[in-house]
Amino acid sequence: MIVLIDYGVGNLYSVAKAVASVGGDVKISSAADDLKRAEKIILPGVGAFGDCMKNLAATGLIPTIEREVANGKKILGICVGLQILFAGSEESPAVDGLKIFSGHVRKIRADGLKIPHMGWNSIKFGDSKLFAGLSGEPYFYFVHSYHAIADDKKIIAATTTYGETVTAAIEHENIFATQFHPEKSGDVGLHVLKNFVDA
Repeated sequence: MIVLIDYGVGNLYSVAKAVASVGGDVKISSAADDLKRAEKIILPGVGAFGDCMKNLAATGLIPTIEREVANGKKILGICVGLQILFAGSEESPAVDGLKIFSGHVRKIRADGLKIPHMGWNSIKFGDSKLFAGLSGEPYFYFVHSYHAIADDKKIIAATTTYGETVTAAIEHENIFATQFHPEKSGDVGLHVLKNFVDA
């Protein structure tokens, strides 16, 4: 079972439908017991960093997420679900993230380009479980104004370019996350979700 965490943010049903379409046994839940029983966890997120952390804290799930991830359970963060894995964001300076990774989230510096970054962008990736079986520089769908600046550059699995080099995905041991929306990215997005389901 893959638990898609319901904490009031994120397009849960389109993510759940996409995961199910590639063979994932997915359950939308905000129950700690479900997270403990799950084989894998998906952490979605849309909107502001501070609102996501406030809503997540209100569920009481943060200690469970931290414990399960520390014990090796695989997790996939999507969009702001990637950003809150870090220490904090300049979008919500007074709010701490989950601090699973060291680094900070800051606004994209894209002089002359519209913010938020919204639409299809090609990505560059290296050796990665998430992107296994893909080649070239495939296009994924992004909607965001901020991106993660990781202290450890080795966890960056993919980048895109939008005025500057932007973190598009991270991957480290059992932790995966995408800044783009795989559920909105057509066949290549489904391929990424399938790789996570099979990881």
